[in-house]
Amino acid sequence: MNILKPNILIVTSEFPPQPGGIGNHAYHLAVHLSNQGHNVRVIADQRSKTGGEESVFDAALPFSVQRIKLYNFRFIMYLKRIIYTFKYAKNATHCLATGKFSLWNVAFCSFFFKTKTIAVVHGTEVNFKSTLIRKSIDFSLKRFNAIVAVSNYTKSLIIHLNRTVVVIPNGITISKWQHPKEKIKLKGYPVLTTVGRVSARKGQLNVIKQLPELINRFPELHYHCIGITTEANAFTKVAASLKVAAHVTFHGSVDDIKLKQSLEATDVFVMLSTESVTGDVEGFGIAILEANAMGVAAIGATGCGIEDAINDGKSGILIDANNTKEFSDGVTEILKNASKFKTEAKTWANTHDWSHVIKRYQELL
Repeated sequence: MNILKPNILIVTSEFPPQPGGIGNHAYHLAVHLSNQGHNVRVIADQRSKTGGEESVFDAALPFSVQRIKLYNFRFIMYLKRIIYTFKYAKNATHCLATGKFSLWNVAFCSFFFKTKTIAVVHGTEVNFKSTLIRKSIDFSLKRFNAIVAVSNYTKSLIIHLNRTVVVIPNGITISKWQHPKEKIKLKGYPVLTTVGRVSARKGQLNVIKQLPELINRFPELHYHCIGITTEANAFTKVAASLKVAAHVTFHGSVDDIKLKQSLEATDVFVMLSTESVTGDVEGFGIAILEANAMGVAAIGATGCGIEDAINDGKSGILIDANNTKEFSDGVTEILKNASKFKTEAKTWANTHDWSHVIKRYQELL
C-alpha cells in the first residue's frame, strides 16, 4: 500500500537570503518539514534587483522555491503571487500562509480549491491601525482551516474572531549557536546588547532614554546595538542630548561569527520593544532565544510577544519597558546570579529547538 506524502505549499511575504523575521520562520519551517519527508514548495518574492542572490540561495535548498520577479509596477507582483498560488495549491494537501499579503492571497484562492489552509500569524499583520485593513485581515483569517499564533500575545490580538488559535512559539537551531573559537571583548561593564533593526519597535530608544539613571548605578555600562541602522542617526541625537552618547555604540549588521562573539561578550541581552505608531509590534522576539543559546540572560518588555520568549526569573526578567527601577534591578539581579541565569537561559533555548517545534506543526498537519 502506497502512502501519499503530504504536499505542502508555503506562501510567504519574506524569505532568505534577505533579512526578516517572517522569512526566517518560513525558511526553517520549510527546511524542517522537508527533512521530515514532506514535499515542500515555497512561493516568495524576489527582493534583490537582479535576483542573483536568491538564485544562488535557492539552488542549495532541499525544496523548490518559486520567486516572484521584482517589478516596479507592484500590481504585477500581486497578480503573479495569486497566479502561482492557484497553480500550486490545487495539488497541495496543505497551504500555509505567513505574512500580510499571503493571508489575503491564500484566503482569496481558498474559494477555488479544497486544499487545507493554515495561517501563521506573527503580530503586526493583525494590529494595523487602519480599520479597513484590520477588517480585511479578519475576513481572510476566517477563511482558514487552522490558525497558528507565534505567541499568546499574538493570539490575544485575534481573540475577537472566536476561532481556535494554536500557539506554536518560534524556534531556533541550537546547533548553529555554538561558541566561537576566537573571543572578543566589548567595551564597558556591564555590557548590554540588543540585536535587531534599529527602530522604535525593537526598543533601542527605550534603553537609551533610561541610560542616565542606569549609569548612575553602573558608571562603566555600555550599550551595544547590532543590526541594520535604520533609525540610528535619530537615536544618536537623543543619546547626545542626554549626554550618554559615549555609552552607546551602533555596530550595524554583522556576520554570524561576529554576532556570536558579541553575544558571548554580553552580560545582559536587552529588548524593550514597544508598539510603533503604525501598529508594528514584537510578536515573539527570536533574538532573545538566540542570546539564551549563547548563555546570555535577557531583560525584555511585558505587553508584547516577548512575554513568551522569556521564562521570567529563569532565562531572564520581564519588566515594564518604561520602568527604570525595574530595569536597573533586573541588571543587578542577573549580574549577581550570573551562573544560574546562564544555565537556565541555555535550558530554555534548548526547549525551542526546531526539532521540538516542528513536531507541533506536524501534529497540526
